[in-house]
Amino acid sequence: MSGRTEALAPRTIADLLPRLCFRRGRKARPSRVACRVTAKRVTSALRLWRDHRMNRVKDMLKAGETAVGTTAGIASEARFLAGSGFDFLLFDTQHSTDDIKGLARPVASMRGANAIPIIRVGDLRPDQICYALDVGAKGIVVPMVNTAAQAADMVKWCKYPFEGERSSAGMRGEWGEFSSYREYMDAVNEQLLIIPMIETQEALDGIEDILAVPGIDVLLVGPSDLSINIDVALDYENPKYHAALDRIGSACQAAGVAAGMFFVPPGISPAQLQEKGFRFFTLPWQGWAMEGIGKGLAGVR
Repeated sequence: MSGRTEALAPRTIADLLPRLCFRRGRKARPSRVACRVTAKRVTSALRLWRDHRMNRVKDMLKAGETAVGTTAGIASEARFLAGSGFDFLLFDTQHSTDDIKGLARPVASMRGANAIPIIRVGDLRPDQICYALDVGAKGIVVPMVNTAAQAADMVKWCKYPFEGERSSAGMRGEWGEFSSYREYMDAVNEQLLIIPMIETQEALDGIEDILAVPGIDVLLVGPSDLSINIDVALDYENPKYHAALDRIGSACQAAGVAAGMFFVPPGISPAQLQEKGFRFFTLPWQGWAMEGIGKGLAGVR
């Protein structure tokens, strides 16, 4: 870390500011008490600023709250949605024309917003995970995680040493200011959201083993693929499908992991899913926008 960055670290402000206060000569000197009070206020403000830049969605889930996000793509769209009340924006590189490189600007446009960026990579590969994190993701989604071994690999590739094997790429500003690189790595390891997807019968059969892997924050259901894989293709009201969701919700609650839905399937309401224990949702903002546009036009025409 540079000397300039060290000087800005919150832990040094309280010591630095009183000395600055006494450089203007006797007539301009504030009291030592005033300097200390000012230093505490500055330190407190910087601490709040730093906390804002950490991962509020992870804190929400730890507190038992429900997190609601939506999907996004281009930078202008991301800036708008990040300030609209959603808790997170999910950028998809599995089923879209977006690639991870193209997400650098949209993710950067979210700095300072309440919503955090989450990226779904195309496959369980360390290079894709590493690059998505280097772009600025505060959460990683990996599709088709079917076994505990795959879940362990995901966690390993998401976390820095000594908890994982993520390659070091220097400190990123969106996580806040830190006094050392070790402090930065520990904070990112603690704050990053790790979100494997459950989409197959194999994963459903081994769900307890997957959830036993340390480091998993959300187990995200891929509704369509799960229905197809358990032989009730797109029949979201089928009792077999609901039994699978019940099992996922119960297993997640027992493991202290949030159950999530990539989208809410037709015929099922968010309230029904919440009753099953689900607390992490990606909802379609486009439909809501179209409804709002329709209402607006109806008031004019």
